[in-house]
Amino acid sequence: MKKTIGILGGMGPEATVYFYSLIIKHTKAEKDQEHIPVIIYSNPRVPPRTDAILKKGENPLPFLIKGARVLKEAGANFIVMPCITAHYFLPKILDRENIPFINLLFESLAWTMKNIPNLKKAGLLSSTGTLKSRLFHEIFEREGIKIIEPETKEQKEVMEAIFGKWGIKAGHTIGPPREKLISIANALISRGAEGIIAGCTEIPLALKENDLSVPLIDPLRIAALKSIIEAGYEIR
Repeated sequence: MKKTIGILGGMGPEATVYFYSLIIKHTKAEKDQEHIPVIIYSNPRVPPRTDAILKKGENPLPFLIKGARVLKEAGANFIVMPCITAHYFLPKILDRENIPFINLLFESLAWTMKNIPNLKKAGLLSSTGTLKSRLFHEIFEREGIKIIEPETKEQKEVMEAIFGKWGIKAGHTIGPPREKLISIANALISRGAEGIIAGCTEIPLALKENDLSVPLIDPLRIAALKSIIEAGYEIR
């Protein structure tokens, strides 16, 4: 059975576009009609997820519930949310809306265990909200994969690379943001990381696997491949 993918996006817009482009790129199709029907609800007005997790800002949950409802009513059979920090709120979304979600965290773990079976330590580059809520820690460490965090100063630089005036969310994917991420990833590798998790969906817009000496675990690419299969199509 062929299915329609729903993308609950806008967090941020460029990560949403990147995710959709991965679906297109990896779908086995030779003409328009062989691609997957996709419904995108991109709402960049969803309040900052990290601020809410740290009790410093507005709760994004009502916006996320509304987005899930819009996609469901528009005909999506399942939803993907290309914002990892927003997964903190996913259980409450599922309490309100009866529609399947592809969970980027679960899929990242499944992919890692299949493709890097001997991985014991993974470095995490993410928002502070994802870091403090231990979203990856709880899932990966349950399977014996230790998460190596950036140090406090390094985490501030990660946030600056993502959210700063000259950061990725402001449209800058080369130069200082990229250089900072590579530097911190290498610091995590020097402390024992055998893989790097792109734990914020903006990270792979600037940091690529060939920048690193270890595998880059990209939840968006992993979720895109899972979405293609879930929709009943073949991977290119």
